[in-house]
Amino acid sequence: MSEPSAKIIKPKVERKRHIAKTITWRIVGSIDTFIISTFFTSSIEKGFLIAILEIISKTVLYYFHERAWYSFDWKLGDQKRHLLKTLSWRFVGAMDTILLVMIVSYFKDGTTQGAIKIALSIFSIELISKIILYYLHERIWHKSNWGVIKTED
Repeated sequence: MSEPSAKIIKPKVERKRHIAKTITWRIVGSIDTFIISTFFTSSIEKGFLIAILEIISKTVLYYFHERAWYSFDWKLGDQKRHLLKTLSWRFVGAMDTILLVMIVSYFKDGTTQGAIKIALSIFSIELISKIILYYLHERIWHKSNWGVIKTED
């Protein structure tokens, strides 16, 4: 007979860990967005404005994404979980970036003409860069025990 599988006990995580992960990811993500947006808009001002607005919108979105993923009881290995989490965040982040490019274009240029092309260009590069950066960020945090509450066996 096969032995019953051991129950996996999910560690308790303090909210401060999720807040710290949110802040560190936002720094990395916004620097990436600033560089890419500045290149595609040919404007440091627009790149900076997109990155600043992203700090606000994506900080909130990321925190709730992080809390939602913590509340899910996935029966996946860490690698698969991190990959799925990366892809779901990339989708949320891409939609936000596209919207922000449209908003900045409208307020800076008075029109959104050409903005969708710029937004999709930024998205296409960020699709690759941010997946790699986010996956590495997630793996680094996984190795850290900061904010993880140790349980007594």
